Amino acid sequence: MKSTAGKPGARRKLGMALVLGSMLSSAALWAAPQAEPVPSPSSSPAPVATPATPAAVTAPAPVDEPTLTWSVADAQALLGTIQGIDADGLIAADYQPEKLRAAIAAGPGAALDAQASKSFAWLVEDMRDGRTRMDSREQWFVVDTDVDTNPTHAMMERALASHDVSGTVAALAPTAPDYAALKGVLAVTPAANKAKRSLIQINLDRWRWLPRELGKYYLLTNVPEFQLRLTVDNAIIRSYRTIVGKVGKTATPQLAAVVKGVVFNPTWTVPQSIVVGEGLGKRLIGNPAQAARENYKVTRAKDGTITVVQQPGAGNSLGYMKLDMPNPHAIFIHDTPSRGLFAQAYRALSHGCVRTERATELGMTMAILGAGKTTDELVAIAGSGKYTLVPMTRTFPVYIMYFTMATDINGKMGTFKDLYGRDTKVLASFAAPRKLWDGKRKTTEKVIKLDNPL
Repeated sequence: MKSTAGKPGARRKLGMALVLGSMLSSAALWAAPQAEPVPSPSSSPAPVATPATPAAVTAPAPVDEPTLTWSVADAQALLGTIQGIDADGLIAADYQPEKLRAAIAAGPGAALDAQASKSFAWLVEDMRDGRTRMDSREQWFVVDTDVDTNPTHAMMERALASHDVSGTVAALAPTAPDYAALKGVLAVTPAANKAKRSLIQINLDRWRWLPRELGKYYLLTNVPEFQLRLTVDNAIIRSYRTIVGKVGKTATPQLAAVVKGVVFNPTWTVPQSIVVGEGLGKRLIGNPAQAARENYKVTRAKDGTITVVQQPGAGNSLGYMKLDMPNPHAIFIHDTPSRGLFAQAYRALSHGCVRTERATELGMTMAILGAGKTTDELVAIAGSGKYTLVPMTRTFPVYIMYFTMATDINGKMGTFKDLYGRDTKVLASFAAPRKLWDGKRKTTEKVIKLDNPL
């Protein structure tokens, strides 16, 4: 196959990537470890860091609500924490403050131990895992492992040993800067503005559905915003406009995956819905010259199955780059030959995958950060016109999220259209009494493969 490096479009992309790579190579701060903050003497020990990428869970975790011995002073501290929990968008009444107050008034004993333990456990569950239960989270396929690293009994033991109930609960809050930003907006939003406060509440909760710590390096795309962020130490280093799934059956799900590699000059295996359903296979199998002109490789298996693979090139449906991020949905982030669509304001146009602008730049940046490649190496790889997988040597999570109120890529808090109507159930769950946590961390929604970039 002929190299694409000689084409004007490819030269421009590679030139841009070369400049970017030089910037990254000379910036030692990208790879340098960041100093850890020194906790104040009064702060509780921080919870154990949660892995940046959720692990698969095959069965619900057991509900963990221990009963420990509470002093009146610790119970009063818990009551104060509950009374101020609205600052995190939670609802104080959910944690039975009146019953706790009555138990405190009655003094130490079994009744205080039982009520304080219950109130604390419920509060920890919602701060750690989110108040919204799985049946109200539409197309949510992230499994949060925070309960494994910070089980309720350990948190209660820590709070009682340190006599810092408030600090122990606060230490469960997500570390992503947007969580604190949303809290700041909530603090200045009048109680009378119920609609805005409710929107802030549910988006704060969405952050709690995720692992507390997302990782040093990660990609995060907010589907309703049509933007992708490349993030280092929770700071946005680069942002990219995206095209996401159409409303309906091909809506982009919310998921977390790990980028295993960056593919330059990818091939695309055409889905059978097109090969068979649209007759592409039958049209090409007996006409190798036409298949070659259209840049397809066509094979027939012994059982008669026709496989059509689009070869690398300017017209490839995946463009010049895709991220290898294995997941059951066959969702990935990739380039597109239809780059003019990025100029549109509304970009819910794909069959589920996330298309990104400046994809070669993104891929090269990730290969520098995550695989230790040099700019010269990557320019040669991208310009070769040949399929090349650059394996990642550093863990690089990617989060495909759905926030309808969030800080935009310019640092300004804003609201985004609820493209897929996913706010409705979450709002309803907050309007209803709190449901007991059932230990479920994995959705029962059916996984649909959305592997068609067209």
